[in-house]
Formats: sequence, structure tokens, C-alpha cells
Amino acid sequence: GLKPFDAAIAGVREVGFTVVAISLSLVAVFIPILLMGGVVGRLFREFALTLSVAVLVSMVVSLTAAPMLAARLLRHQPAETEARWQRALARVFDDVQVAYAHSLDWALRHTRIVMLIFFGAVALNIWLFVIVPKGFFPQQDTGRLFGSLRADQTTSFRAMTKKMEQAVAVVQADPAVANVSAFTGGGRGGGANNASFFVILKPLADRGVSADQVIGRLRGKLSRIGGVSLFLVSAQDLRIGGLRSSSQYQFTLTADSLANLREWEPKVRFAMRDLPQLVDVSTDQEDRASQTRLVYDRDTLARLGITPGGVNQVLNDAFGQRQISTLYEPLNQYKVVLEVDPAHAQDVSALDAVRVGTPEGGLVPLASFSRIEQGTMPLSIAHLGGQVSTTISFGTAEGVTLAQGMEAIRAAMLDIGVPAGVNAGFQGSARAFQQSLSNQPLLILGAIIAVYLVLGILYESLIHPLTILSTLPSAGIGAILALMAFNIEFGLIAIIGVLLLIGIVKKNAIMMIDFALDAERTRGLSPHAAIREACLLRLRPILMTTLAAMVGALPLAIGFGEGSELRRPLGIAVVGGLVVSQLLTLYTTPVTYLYLERFSRFCGRIFAGSRLTVTP
Repeated sequence: GLKPFDAAIAGVREVGFTVVAISLSLVAVFIPILLMGGVVGRLFREFALTLSVAVLVSMVVSLTAAPMLAARLLRHQPAETEARWQRALARVFDDVQVAYAHSLDWALRHTRIVMLIFFGAVALNIWLFVIVPKGFFPQQDTGRLFGSLRADQTTSFRAMTKKMEQAVAVVQADPAVANVSAFTGGGRGGGANNASFFVILKPLADRGVSADQVIGRLRGKLSRIGGVSLFLVSAQDLRIGGLRSSSQYQFTLTADSLANLREWEPKVRFAMRDLPQLVDVSTDQEDRASQTRLVYDRDTLARLGITPGGVNQVLNDAFGQRQISTLYEPLNQYKVVLEVDPAHAQDVSALDAVRVGTPEGGLVPLASFSRIEQGTMPLSIAHLGGQVSTTISFGTAEGVTLAQGMEAIRAAMLDIGVPAGVNAGFQGSARAFQQSLSNQPLLILGAIIAVYLVLGILYESLIHPLTILSTLPSAGIGAILALMAFNIEFGLIAIIGVLLLIGIVKKNAIMMIDFALDAERTRGLSPHAAIREACLLRLRPILMTTLAAMVGALPLAIGFGEGSELRRPLGIAVVGGLVVSQLLTLYTTPVTYLYLERFSRFCGRIFAGSRLTVTP
């Protein structure tokens, strides 16, 4: 029967500490992310800062603007004037509360069974974390594809251009493709035997198939172009690594000598190609390119009065595509390039037709003072850490996680017995994933410790924060089971979802324990009566806040728009964790509270008894 203004003041007084505890403990969850190093830490630091500031601002608003608006806008409404749907909703909640009261009484009578369920949830949580398929970032369908064609190292620029045009025609004819752009010579090292192309797909609603399905379809069509290898990968919003490669992940070999590298690179590459877990295995090592050397007979040149520089100039004019002038038009300008007819420059035999002028005005065949030597040479030699290196690119087969692919590669390396002079390691996204695997447990543990410290300061207790943290195992079970049900890897985005859950699900326990502690202090209720009353009176806000969080995460879990695959694990983890934690924590939290309250009083009696008074 309080007036709106008095009710607003009383409400803030009752839930003020609860709001502060929930908000500060949620901010504490993101402290490990803020302190996280490496590329992954830099990626998510903005996310953690933004969310932390938003939580703090919402805390201030909920303690100031919300009660002010409630005092001004709310009006007392008698029960008989409520709408029919309001009365129906109230009856439904009353029925839920009565059913919960009966089940809660059973749980409080059978505390050992409830604690067995709790410890079983802890064990199940650990087991699920071990067996869940682990990945890095989810594979997105952004509507963009990156592709590359690679021909034999002896392929000329013109021959590669023709093959590229054939590939572009095949890709452009696919009904899911909107646009294609391509260029030759853009591969690793800029070799003429490489071509790159970029594909823009039609919107997902128009094409009706995923980007991976389009890639599979194009692979079959492009495999009919002879003499080239095709590599296609879907463009990702988040990609780590500066090494240029044809596939999504990289595995690098370094050696103390080029001979060692050339010996072991094919062995490693063929071993990786034989693995069913991998696709699109390729290398950036191109050391068998065709080389033609023109060796001058300098004595003959001297007798003819021809200089080597003069011969080089003739060859440059014939085959070097030298710009000799520029034509200027009112709207454009054109470069004038000097070269022989391309029809007469198809192979090395074109050099036989070259004539070099002498000081006397005669023409001498090039073959009269030179010879041609054929050989091979590397197009490029890569280095990493001061050693010669080569990068083997790979992708994972459908249904294979990055963790499974990396484990298969490690097993293959052990089988072939790579010597001590050759070092192997993952680079780019694969290396970042390898580092994140070791950081995942530490990240979760750091978040739990940070929350415990903040709650310990707020409650001035070492025991009650443990009661609040007892809600976490059930949330972890729900998150992992939901991810496994939707066949989604437990990756970095899912970890962020679990961290959010750590901050969200403990609000149930905070709302219960705050009320129970206050009832014990102010009204002298027993722990059993206090926690039972707290559970029943706080059931409505617990259900309301949980439902609001689930509805907020539902659009992320469903996934709308292209590239939504990156956000889905977060939403699914949050929704799954909230559902399971809501079902379990309504019973495990009050029972845990009773056990820890007994333990706290037991410790208090021990410490009180240890304070001996010595009288002379």
C-alpha cells in the first residue's frame, strides 16, 4: 500500500546491494580478457571494455533513473481493475510458485541427493570440456571466395593467362556467382605460373546454397582444366597470420640448409596429402622453375665490335616490353610499348631469329656469338627466423575440426621422423589456436577467481562467494551440450559465451543469498527458513531476468544474415547455459547455502574456542 515514490525508495533500498554485486561481479569476469596477451587478446579487448562500461552505466541507470521513472510513471492499480491477460498471467505464476515450493521442500529434505547431483554436474562439466570438439573461429559464409590457380613452374605468363580465362569463365557460369575478378602473377612471389581470383556470391537467399557447397561444386568443374591446381577458400571476417597461402591454415618447415629443406618438404607435403582430415594441401616452395641462360662468347663479340650491353639492349627491345613513348589524347593517354610479334616469341627458339647490328651496319645472328644453357632455379626463397623456410597450406575436410587436423599432422610428423635439422610448426590462425587451447582453462579459471575476489570483498566473507559460484557447473553443462547438439565447435567465440554465462547465471544465487542473509540478520530466521523464503520471494525476478537474457541472446543463436556463423556459438552457449542453470540452480543453490552456512558456523566455533584467556 505504499505510494509510488515511497515504493521506489524502498525498492532501491532492498535491491541496491544486489544490483551492485551483480554488476561488479559481471565486470570482474572480463578482467582476464583485458589482461590477455597476443593477437587474440587484442581482438577481444574492445569487446570486454565495451561490455564492462555498458554494465557499469546500466548499474548507475538502474539505481537512479529507473526508480525515478517508476516513482513518476507507476500508478497504483487495484486487482479488480487489471486486464484479463494480467490476471491470467498472475494465476500462471502463482501455480508455478506453488509447484516450485513443493519441489523446493523436497530438495531441502533430501540435501544429500541434491549435493550428489551437484557434484555429478561438476564431473560432467569436466568430462564434456575434454570431449567437446574444439576449434578456433567458426567457418563463416560471408558471400566472398578467394581462389588461386597454380600451374607448372615452367608455364609462361601468356599460357597462364589463357588458363586463368578458362577458369574465370567456368566460375562466372555458376548460378550462385555474382561477379569474378582475376589477375595473373599474383601468387606467392608473384610467379607467372600463379593466378588469383576473387568471387562475389549472390545473397544467400538468392543462391540457396552455402559457400562451402559452392566451393565443392566449383572444384569439380575447374578440375577439368588441365595442367593447373585449384585452391578455393571462403573469406573470413577474422583471419590471423601474415603468411600468404592458398588455404586457410599454415604449417611451416624451417631448415639449416636449402638442401635439407628441399629433401624433406616433399615428404611432409605428401604425408599431409594422404591424411583424410586435410584438403587443399599445397606449398609455396617453387624451386624447379625453368631457367634459360644466354652465354656470350666475349672473344667473338670483341672481333665483331659488339658490346654485351648492346646485345642486352636488343633483347630488351624484343622481349622486354619496353615503353618508348606516350600518346596523349584529350581524355586519355596511351603507352607505346616496343616488342616483337607475340606469335614469334612462344619459346626459346625465338632467339634464333634475333639479329644484332655491328658497327659496320651489318646484322649478325645471335647464335653466332652465344649459346643457350637450360636449367632450373627457385622462383623465390622464403626465410623465417633467419632460416630458409617453406609454408605448407592446408584446410580441414568437412566435419573435421582444426584440433583434429592438427593432431593428425603431429602424428604424421612422428611417423616420417623429421630430423633435428628441420623444424616444423604451425603459423597464422593454426598457431593462434594452438596457443588459445592452453589459455582456455586459465581464462575460465581467471574469471572465476576474479569474481570470487570481488564477491568476497562485497560480502566480507570467504564462504558466501562459494555459494554463488556453485551455479557455474550447471551453466557449463548447458553451454557445451547446446553446442554439441547444433554440431558447433567449442572455439574462442564459445569461450566468450561461457565467460558471459559466468557473469549472468550467478545473479540467481546473488538474489537468493542477499535476501537470506538479510532475513537472518534482521529477523533472526534460521538458515533453512531464510533461504526457503528467499527462493520463493525472489522466484519472479529470477525468472524474469533469465527470460530477458535468453530472449536477448536468441537472435544470436538463430543467426540472421551472412556471416552470422561467427556470432552463433556465443548465442547458443548463452541460451543453453541459461536453460540448464535455471533448472538446477533453483535447487542446488539453497542446498549449497545450507551446507556452507553450517561449515561457516563450525569454523566460527573452532576459532572462537581457540581464543583462550590466560589468568594469572
